[in-house]
Amino acid sequence: MQRLTFMIRGMDCADEVAMLRREVEPLVGGADRLAFDLLSAKMIVDAGDAAVSQEAIVRAVARTGLEAVPWERRLAEASEEAAPGLWARRGRLAMCLASGTLFATALAAGHRAGWGDAGTAGLAYRVLCVGAVVTGEWFILPKAWNALRALRPDIHLLQAVSVAGALAIGEWFEAAAVTFLFAVALLLESWSVGRARHAIRGLMELSPAVARSRVTPGGAYEERPVGEVGAGAEVSVRPGERIPLDGAVIDGSTTVNEAPITGESLPVHKEPGCDVYAGTLNNEGAFIFRVTKAAEDTTLARVIRMIEEAQARRAPTEQWVERFARYYTPAMMLLAALIATAPPMLLGASWRDWFYQALVMLVIACPCALVISTPVSIVAGLASAARAGVLIKGGAYLEAPARWKAVAVDKTGTLTLGRPEVQEVVSLNDHTPQEVLTNAAALESVSEHPLARAIVRRAERDGLEIPRVTEFRAVRGKGAEAVLNGEPFWVGSHRYIHERGMDDAPFHGKAVELEDAGHSVVAVGTSDHVCGLIALADDVRPESRRAMDALKRAGIEHVALVTGDNEETARAVGDATGVDSVHAELLPEDKVRAVESLVREYGHVAMVGDGVNDAPAMAAASVGIAMGAIGSDAAIETADIALMADDLERLPWLIHHARRTVGVIKQNIALALAVKGAFIALALAGCATLWMAIAADSGMAVLVTFNGLRLLKGRSI
Repeated sequence: MQRLTFMIRGMDCADEVAMLRREVEPLVGGADRLAFDLLSAKMIVDAGDAAVSQEAIVRAVARTGLEAVPWERRLAEASEEAAPGLWARRGRLAMCLASGTLFATALAAGHRAGWGDAGTAGLAYRVLCVGAVVTGEWFILPKAWNALRALRPDIHLLQAVSVAGALAIGEWFEAAAVTFLFAVALLLESWSVGRARHAIRGLMELSPAVARSRVTPGGAYEERPVGEVGAGAEVSVRPGERIPLDGAVIDGSTTVNEAPITGESLPVHKEPGCDVYAGTLNNEGAFIFRVTKAAEDTTLARVIRMIEEAQARRAPTEQWVERFARYYTPAMMLLAALIATAPPMLLGASWRDWFYQALVMLVIACPCALVISTPVSIVAGLASAARAGVLIKGGAYLEAPARWKAVAVDKTGTLTLGRPEVQEVVSLNDHTPQEVLTNAAALESVSEHPLARAIVRRAERDGLEIPRVTEFRAVRGKGAEAVLNGEPFWVGSHRYIHERGMDDAPFHGKAVELEDAGHSVVAVGTSDHVCGLIALADDVRPESRRAMDALKRAGIEHVALVTGDNEETARAVGDATGVDSVHAELLPEDKVRAVESLVREYGHVAMVGDGVNDAPAMAAASVGIAMGAIGSDAAIETADIALMADDLERLPWLIHHARRTVGVIKQNIALALAVKGAFIALALAGCATLWMAIAADSGMAVLVTFNGLRLLKGRSI
C-alpha cells in the first residue's frame, strides 16, 4: 500500500484543507484516502493500489496556490526558511503593511477631499483606496479564483465578492477598510497557527540529535547522529544531559527524570540492568548504557508517531463541525441573495442599502472560526495529555472519557503491582517442597504469565536446577501440560484440577484455605496424583484505592474488577480497592462477555488492562486502555489510550482533561455561532458594516485558536 506524506506550505486555514481535498481526492480515490494535520501543515495520502506519483500530487496541490513538499525533504531541511508558511507570512506582512500605508494615506486624502470631491484630491483618494485594495488582495484573489473555479465558495471568494461589490457601488472607503482588515486578520490567523505549531513541536522535540557512542568495546567515544547509532552500541551520558536513545544501563548509577514520557515528576533511580528511554533527563550521575532500539523505534519516537497519526483521526465534534460548515456556507449565500433582493422588491426599500447588507452577510458567512476551533483544541489536548504520560490515539478517544459511565479493570498488573511472589509451597503425596517447585518451574519456564515467572524466579533464587521439558502444550486459560523426565506432568489452577477429577478432600481443603487468605493457587501433578500446591500473592498498588475513589468522585457510576484469578483472591483485591463488583475466574471470552454486559447497561465503558492479554475485552469496550505502556511495544499498538507509567491515578485525571477539552470546544463553537448570529441580526436590521463584519469574524478565528491553546497548559496530575 502506497503511503505518502507532504508538508503543505501556506496551509493555515480549514478553507485551504477543503481546497486540497477537492484537487487531490480524485487522484487517490476518495476522502478516506486523505488525512490532514493543520497544525503541522501535513497532508497524508494513503493511495492504496492507485498508481499515483508524488509529482502528480505536487501538481494538484500547486493548482490550489499552495506548495507540497515531501515530508522526508522537509525533515532534511534545517533552515528557518523551511518552516511551514514562513515565506507566505513574510509576503502577507509586506502586502499588509503596503495596504495599511495606502489605506491610511487614502483616509487622510479622503478627509481633505470631503470623501467624494470630483477634483484632483478626490481622484487621489480613490486611487489610494484602489491601491490599498490591490495590495491587500494580492494573496487573496488567487485563492478566490480557485474557489470560484471549483464552484465551492470559501472566505476568500466571499471577501473578494464583497470588496468588488463595495467598489461597484462607490463605497471606496469600505472596500479599502475591508481589504486592510482582512489582510491583517489573515496575518494574525497565520501567526496564531504558527504559535500553535511551535508550542506543540516543542513538546515533541525532546530527544537530542547526537549521541556520544562507541560501537566496539574499549573504543573511543565520539559524537554521531542518533540515526547512525544502532542497537548494541554503548552510549555515555553525562549529568544534566538528555538520554538520546532507548537502552539498558551497563555501568554507573543515577536518577532520571522520566516526566517527558511518563508524566511522573519524581526521579527514577537507575543502575546496571535498568532500562532508560530517549528524551528523558539524566540528573546527577554519569552512566553508560547499551542501545536496545534504533532512533526510529524508541519509545519516544513511537509516541510522537502515534500523536501525529492521532491528529488525523477526527473527533465526533470535529466531523460534525465540518458537515455543518458544508451546508452552512451555501445557506448563508442564499440568505445574502434574499437580503439583497427581497426588501427592495417586496417593500420598495433601497437597492443600494440592501445590496450593501448582503455584502456584509457574505463576509460574516465565512465558517473559518467555526471550523478551526475544534482541531486546534483537539491537538492541544492530545499534546497536553502526552506530556502528562497519557498517549491518546485520536480525537475520538480524547472526547470519550468525558462520557464514561463505567470502568472495567483487570487485576494483575493493573490494580496490583503485577509481580506476584511465591508465598508458600505445599507438598503432597510424599513429594518434597523442592520437588514441587522444581517440577512447576520446569513446566512454567516457557510461559510469560506473571504467576509462571514468579515460580521460575523463586526456583532460581533457591538455587534449584530447572530441567527441560518436551511436548509442551498450553491449555488456554487453565494451565499447561508437558513431559518431564519421560513422565507426563501438568500445572494449572484449582479449577483445572477439578476438571481433571483430582480435587480430593485433603487437597481441596488446603487450596480453599490458601485462596480464602487471598492467595492464587497453582497446582502441579502427574497423570494420577497431585504433587503439591504453590501459593502466590500480588500486592495491591498503593494508589489503587485512591484512584477508584477518585473515579467515583469524577462521576463514574460503576467500577468492575474482571480477572481470570480465583474468586477469593479477586474479592480480597476488590475489597482492598473499593470496586463495585468482582468478576473472577474468567477466560478471555468471559471477560469479553462481562464488558459487553457493562456496555449494554451503562453505554460508555472503558476497559483497563495490560494491552495484550486483555485485548479482546478492550475491543469490546468503548475505549481500551493499556497500563504501563512505557515497557511494552504491544501495549501501545493495542490500546486506544496508553498510560505510559503504571499509575491508575491518570484515569480520573484523563476524565477531567477530556471534559475540559470538550468544554473548550463547546465554548469555541458557541462563541463563533453567537458572533455570526449577532451580525446576521445586525445585517437584517440594516445596522452592520463591512469592516465591522471582517473585524468580528477574523477576530473570532484568532480568539478560538488561542482559547484552544489553553489546553496545552494542562492541570497537573
